[in-house]
Amino acid sequence: MAVLPKRFGRFKLSLHPDKTQLIEFGRPRSNEQGRKRGTFDFLGFTFHWGKTLKGYWVIKKKTARKRLSRFMKQLWRWCKANRHEPMGDQHMMLSSKLRGFYQYFGVRGNYKALEVVFEYAEKAWRRWLSRRSSNGVVMFEDLRGRYPLPKPRIVHNI
Repeated sequence: MAVLPKRFGRFKLSLHPDKTQLIEFGRPRSNEQGRKRGTFDFLGFTFHWGKTLKGYWVIKKKTARKRLSRFMKQLWRWCKANRHEPMGDQHMMLSSKLRGFYQYFGVRGNYKALEVVFEYAEKAWRRWLSRRSSNGVVMFEDLRGRYPLPKPRIVHNI
């Protein structure tokens, strides 16, 4: 920790003292089954230790909780604010937002977060489309058939 600020200083960078800390992040030993090891958030991901299907310890990534909730809140607000726009325009923009999320957070082991965002986007869009008129509810099957949102997919295999 004493050398790091000097090294960053050579590149005209600085470390924020409240955001910089040393954490224990070594591979868990076999006798530490229940003990939680350190996790950390970096660039929108939470890094943690997990086991593969064959039982080997590996570093895994998942979408950080803050980023996930922030994106879903923004989706909700966007659907509410743009509910009176033409359906084709809404579909194009919402699809673009989802593809962008998948392209950034679509890493191996993070499919569950992508799936949560997809289902939430469908729910929010349907909810705010149903509020456009007094005629009632937009049928889910009609929405999925005519305006399908892009399915979640893993883009990066690292």
